[in-house]
Amino acid sequence: MPEPRVLLHVDGPVASVSLNRPEKLNGVDIAMLRELVTTARRVREDRSVRAVVLRGEGDAFCAGLDFASVMSSPSTIVRSFVPNPLRGQNLFQHAAWVWRELPVPVVAVVHGHCYGAGLQLATAADFRFSTPDARWSVLEAKWGLVPDMSGTASLRELVGGDVARRLTMTGEVLDGTRAHALGLVSGVADDPDVPARELVEAIIARSPDSVAASKALLNRTRHASPRRAFAVERRLQLAMLLAKNTAIARAANVRKEKPAFGERRFGR
Repeated sequence: MPEPRVLLHVDGPVASVSLNRPEKLNGVDIAMLRELVTTARRVREDRSVRAVVLRGEGDAFCAGLDFASVMSSPSTIVRSFVPNPLRGQNLFQHAAWVWRELPVPVVAVVHGHCYGAGLQLATAADFRFSTPDARWSVLEAKWGLVPDMSGTASLRELVGGDVARRLTMTGEVLDGTRAHALGLVSGVADDPDVPARELVEAIIARSPDSVAASKALLNRTRHASPRRAFAVERRLQLAMLLAKNTAIARAANVRKEKPAFGERRFGR
């Protein structure tokens, strides 16, 4: 039986998800795309999970699409390229964007190569921490392609339009420090697991419903008019005012105690 392409380990409220093709620098093939979707679904269904840490096994986060493997079956490419009519995403896009759609925050920890599909997966996460010497690139330009695994949506909200055009048109390779300066990366550290864990600990100290609603609020209002954004705010705030975990947070704050939250109830 082949090794799983994606590993999932749940430790209390934190799910660790690892790309698991280290011998291929975690190059993405069709099997990995499918397992990314399946793994995200498992995380979504586990309401005890309150944050996800996404990383790569071995010497790289992800060196991009494994062209040799993917191109070996043209019929599979065609099927995988057709979008689902309900979500408007094909398999390539959904495998990355599904992490942005999760009702819990996703933190990518990046080392080594973060190219092409790897960059698009990392930018679909809510936060990214990188080693200073990690290599980031919208590498599709090298192959005469465009970013097509949700990169259009994630890249434009992280960097300015001119930077997005430059990276997409040139395939320029950035180290982690430069990627941070441009806004691609949330933080840089020799051991990026440390700031990632610190952020996760700060997040899981809050109500899981409030965190999920905050992510939903920012996702849903990203391109909304002020009127539409205010309507979404009102609906989500009403849901939080009525939430059991909000009452737990309020009572704990009054008593100056650490809240003992229940499972996440908000978000599918």
